[in-house]
Amino acid sequence: MSGRNKKEVKIWHILFSIVIIMILLIMFAHIHDPIEEEKNVREAVFAGSWYPGSKDTLSKAVQGYLDSVKKIELNSTIKAVIVPHAGYQYSGQVAAVAFKQLEDIYEAVFLLGPSHRYALRQASILDVTHYSTPLGEVKISWKAKKMLNEELITSIPDAHAKEHSLEIEIPFLQKQLSDFELVPILIGSISDEQFKDILLKYVGENDLIVVSVDLSHYHSYDEALQLDGYTIDKILKLDYDGIYSAEIDAQWAVAGLLRIAREKDWKPRLLYYANSGDVSGDKSSVVGYSAIVFLDENKERKEKELLTSEEQDFLLELARETIEIYLSTGKKPEIDDNKLSPALKKVQGCFTTLNKNRNLRGCIGHISPQEELYKCVIDNAISAAANDRRFKPVTYDELKDIEIEISVLTVPERLEFSSGDDLKSKLRPLVDGVVLKKGFYQSTYLPHVWEQIPDKGQFLSNLCSKGGMGAECWKDNSTEVYTYQAFVFSE
Repeated sequence: MSGRNKKEVKIWHILFSIVIIMILLIMFAHIHDPIEEEKNVREAVFAGSWYPGSKDTLSKAVQGYLDSVKKIELNSTIKAVIVPHAGYQYSGQVAAVAFKQLEDIYEAVFLLGPSHRYALRQASILDVTHYSTPLGEVKISWKAKKMLNEELITSIPDAHAKEHSLEIEIPFLQKQLSDFELVPILIGSISDEQFKDILLKYVGENDLIVVSVDLSHYHSYDEALQLDGYTIDKILKLDYDGIYSAEIDAQWAVAGLLRIAREKDWKPRLLYYANSGDVSGDKSSVVGYSAIVFLDENKERKEKELLTSEEQDFLLELARETIEIYLSTGKKPEIDDNKLSPALKKVQGCFTTLNKNRNLRGCIGHISPQEELYKCVIDNAISAAANDRRFKPVTYDELKDIEIEISVLTVPERLEFSSGDDLKSKLRPLVDGVVLKKGFYQSTYLPHVWEQIPDKGQFLSNLCSKGGMGAECWKDNSTEVYTYQAFVFSE
């Protein structure tokens, strides 16, 4: 064999070896690839009994309930709902009132309900990949799998086998939401505070909580109205302790939701109440149903009131220019408001704060909306520099050492409270600015004051003293309390 032929054979051997190695690598990689999880479906158990069993009939029934309900202008994002779980002929219309309000924006739905037929002492998530109804299958979220690692949560198939409280809500979700994953949880007698902490680890910004509960069971019509009125009152007041003295399913799930709502400042709103007597006409022994939504009003408010970076820069420059002109001429700057954005001309409360070497040098503002924002900044820039009685007027030479901060305020809202402890529980440090008002006396602290006075009792006592109302005024129910939030930016 010639040298050339030997060289060609050697090359072919090398190429053949490379091909064999590649094939082996591919086979090895395939063997060690993660095996796709085998599909495991929780089939519908109550289709054909508690709700229609065929796809077409169920679709028409649910759509009929939804079509008979008006869409309400809530102007806020719904973060959670409380809905009933009786047979559709009894509670379907009440449930539809809440489900109708949902926008198709949710990625995962945390569906919570009681265990009626199994004595559950913890929370249980069925270890399956899908839940099924006649309308199709819903995929279980990866979050459900992760939650099974939590101490309070396990998987007890017997608890889910003949339980209707979760299944009966799914067709409404399927009709109202186009693409979502499910986290189905049955709740037993667990610590609502610990359960709240677990939920907050997994519930994302684009997720929804649905709590499936009925109210009082098998009382006369008038008795049910009294019992359910008490229960709804506790829910609307976010009274997670009081809910345990109410007659309602899954008190632990409801209490957990109320804790979350209190912490996140979600506002509950009752949309509809009825009981089985209103539907059947038999008022001798009824079951109560409610449709309640929990709204994140702060999210909408902040989205509407945030200023662009250009608008923030304009106001900061305007404040500095105002002080320079006023200190040198005694006049205000002239502004052509035709060139200003609508946000700058919106009537809002604001504060202008002057800091020198990180120390306060002046701070004056309007708590309530009085004038257009740009005018508010002009007037309070002058007042902070020249009229804050706590300090000597700012001099022109000081301006180079002064940093300007502007706080744009939401409209103060009255905060109802029953006691000093109740007031403290409702205040959110670093979020809420607080106004105390008693007769002709009034004082306020902006939200950032919490940084200097983090203790709620001391914060309120100092605020009382600041307003000349006596250090304990915050414990007196005759003192009016208002809260607001601030969007703060600085040079």
